[in-house]
Amino acid sequence: MDFAEINTADAEGAIAAHSVRQGDLVIRKGEAITASLVDRLLAENIARVTVARLAADDLNENDVARDLALRAAGDHVRVADPFTGRANLFSLARGVLRVDAAGVDRFNMIDERATIATLAPWKVVEAGEMIATVKIIPFAIDAATAMRVSEAAPRLVSVSPFAAKKIGVISTLLPGLKAKTIKKTLQVMEGRLAPAQSSLAWETRVAHDTAALAGALREMSAQAPDMIVIFGASAVTDRRDVIPAAIEQAGGRLIHVGMPVDPGNLLVLGEIGGKPALGAPGCARSPRENGFDWVLQRLLADVPVGPGDVMRMGVGGLLMEIGARGQPRDAAPGDAE
Repeated sequence: MDFAEINTADAEGAIAAHSVRQGDLVIRKGEAITASLVDRLLAENIARVTVARLAADDLNENDVARDLALRAAGDHVRVADPFTGRANLFSLARGVLRVDAAGVDRFNMIDERATIATLAPWKVVEAGEMIATVKIIPFAIDAATAMRVSEAAPRLVSVSPFAAKKIGVISTLLPGLKAKTIKKTLQVMEGRLAPAQSSLAWETRVAHDTAALAGALREMSAQAPDMIVIFGASAVTDRRDVIPAAIEQAGGRLIHVGMPVDPGNLLVLGEIGGKPALGAPGCARSPRENGFDWVLQRLLADVPVGPGDVMRMGVGGLLMEIGARGQPRDAAPGDAE
């Protein structure tokens, strides 16, 4: 593509690189300059204009943007009609945004003229929300470059919709844990489930004891919940602690203990009967965002979560402090938990 300032008399067939407004004459950036527009420009004493001329192998910016966006769109994603070299991608469902971050980097590294930007991976998105945009910088890209970028574009963004699930909650008890604390915890949990059209279907309370909790887990698992969440009366400090040990004693499997997200470090990820079993960190009693949300949201959207997924949550994992939790991160040594 040629880009230059030329004599207006020679501009027919070129593309206006800049908008022109003078008197009643308006030529928009990107508009094709016709013979009649040349005459009007000259009538306004505009002797030179900056234009672009496409080469034989150049592809129009909108065509390239549309094709790349369609390639980048995965499940539950809609591509809008392109304009000014931009094609926007929108979610078709409420759920969790999945982004191939390495693929987005590869796409953007190929050529400065072709770009894609997305929302943060794993963000909860609404139906109709814009989740990504493809922008072609100049008015055209040669076909060979467009092909190279296209090869890096497949399925870069998709949405995993939330699925309505029935959740069981077990609260363990120790002296000093108030009933109103448990009631508030359950209300907060219901608030977390509601946006995903999921519900708290079973709830029980047992002593903070490995055997008692294991029995409750077996009984609740027999009800076939889609997930079990355990709110412990005391924070987990080891894989052999009450909650992890009870999951295994109940016939379940430990997947991961702890996470590089704060608040949320003390999360337990396991499964019983092939269904997720989560030991919630203490901060999950608060409605403020914490690491528990990151795991729960994925599971509510049927996105598997393994040890590697948890271990990769550290970048961006330092979240806003929850003042009500037992041990604030900036507490001095010796401060009470």
